[in-house]
Amino acid sequence: MRPTHRPLIAAVTLAIAAMAPAVQAQSLQELYDAARAYDATFLAARASAESAEHRAAQAEALRRPSAAVTGNATSNYLDLPRVNGSSNSVGASVGARYALFNRANDATYAQAQKSLAVARADLASAEQDLIVRVSQAYFDVLAAQDTLTTTRAAKTAITEQLASAKRNFEVGTATITDTREAQARFDLATAQEIAAENDLRTKRIALDQLVGRINVTPKGLARPVVLPATQPADAESWVVQSEGAHPTIQKARLALEVAQLETEKARAGRLPTVDAVGSLGATDASGKLATTPGLSKTATLGVQLNWPIYTGGAVENRLKETVSLEEKSRNELEAARRAVAQVTRQAFFGLQSGMAQVKALEAAESSTQLALEATQLGYRVGVRVNLDVLNAQTQLFTTQRDLAKARYEVLLANLRLRQASGVLKADDLRPLNALLVR
Repeated sequence: MRPTHRPLIAAVTLAIAAMAPAVQAQSLQELYDAARAYDATFLAARASAESAEHRAAQAEALRRPSAAVTGNATSNYLDLPRVNGSSNSVGASVGARYALFNRANDATYAQAQKSLAVARADLASAEQDLIVRVSQAYFDVLAAQDTLTTTRAAKTAITEQLASAKRNFEVGTATITDTREAQARFDLATAQEIAAENDLRTKRIALDQLVGRINVTPKGLARPVVLPATQPADAESWVVQSEGAHPTIQKARLALEVAQLETEKARAGRLPTVDAVGSLGATDASGKLATTPGLSKTATLGVQLNWPIYTGGAVENRLKETVSLEEKSRNELEAARRAVAQVTRQAFFGLQSGMAQVKALEAAESSTQLALEATQLGYRVGVRVNLDVLNAQTQLFTTQRDLAKARYEVLLANLRLRQASGVLKADDLRPLNALLVR
């Protein structure tokens, strides 16, 4: 049996990063930019935000003058005992109105601006979701590649162990049990390799679908991997940030402000409205029965007051309704704050746990490498059996696979923490991009 030295084990570990071809590999930032221009969910959110801008612009019409043109043409004919004849008239007029005092219109305009802010918060939330989805798909592919690499490396090591067991059995220094144990592990490794290949294929299809490209090849992490530290380093600082930044809290706060404006509109039902009105008109009449034959012109300009005196209780009950809805929105805002705070704390401690797990697995990798070398040495001198070597090999490759996966989970957990606190931006991908192979 050929001894397995530490340099060979280190080479197998480094092969995880080198599995994907470097030619035409794409970075996380590049694939995010591609997804931003392709993902239907994000594009729908962006179109919705654009439509909200036009909807808010419609409300501005309430603060501007309005004008309308009307026209008419009539023809009359009378045939009475003493009077008979006809008359014809053609007329047109332009009427204009401008609100001088209308509290309900003012509140409606303010509500439209709040609705626009809600749409922008929805877009920010959709962008954060896209960042996480692209990163998840990206690292899923890398994790699947690592799993396949470690599976193949384990299969290669088991193949060597199987060949050694067969040679030892032929010369009479080992039993057939060693060969059968190695053969069983080899068959299992073959099945695991097939499953890993299919999982990688599935993860690549998902990433291709998300970014709108074919055969995407993500760049792997550069070695040695140095995970970024969490800043700020305490959960409460992240919770404080979420208060002013999280889209869900922003939307709940805006919903409360909209409800308060709705209460103002209800109160405005008791107030008068004052409009400046004016019109210009011209009528051309002809015929025997025309009262004023010829062209006549009219012009009016004035102020119109409308003050509701009695509405049958509609205004009072509408006001009570809006006050109750305002209280509902206030409680929904508080619920949103509590929910975001809870999720943010969970995300923070999940990230801390992931960081600790990575450190533990890094230590375990070194330990399992030493354990494998000791077991192989013991096997050569006859104090260890073949099954011990197979178990040590399996433990090493399992640890390497779990370590690679844990690193990706930490990077994703960092993004999820930022998303949970509402501060996630596209620029947050740059530190992750810097960790990739150049």
